[in-house]
Amino acid sequence: MEAARFIPTWQQSLGRGLYLGVLGSAAGITLAMLIWATSGPPPHWWWAFMLVAPPIAGGLSGVLLGRRHGTEIGAEGIRTVTPFAQGVEPWSSVVDLRAERRGARTVVSVYLDSGASVRLQAPYSGELFAADPQFELKVLTLSHLWRAHRFGGVPS
Repeated sequence: MEAARFIPTWQQSLGRGLYLGVLGSAAGITLAMLIWATSGPPPHWWWAFMLVAPPIAGGLSGVLLGRRHGTEIGAEGIRTVTPFAQGVEPWSSVVDLRAERRGARTVVSVYLDSGASVRLQAPYSGELFAADPQFELKVLTLSHLWRAHRFGGVPS
């Protein structure tokens, strides 16, 4: 049974997709400049295509696929979910749960009894598109669920 599920907001997914799309534009323009240096200039439409298509494709794919990342909380522990892998940390190995500043974001890290730490896929908060107005509430919910499992029973 799943007690809670945290996924990036649609704005966070859109922001991540736009970011990756802009990187794709930069790679496409670099490729066009390399082609230009070796075999002449690319067609004029190529420049417009490389400026517009990757950010649009990135934004769409971010919204459609970006919300597949997340964190599921259940009786077995904390499960991090990505499109390609899953990892479960049982409640018995979780020693601490903290919101920490990493770069421009505030993320949730889970500290394990082995000394390792695991950064959760969601929730997180940052600037612009990465802002999550419900971040503090989500961290409190995570903390409450962890304490309930660690010190006595599942919350009602």
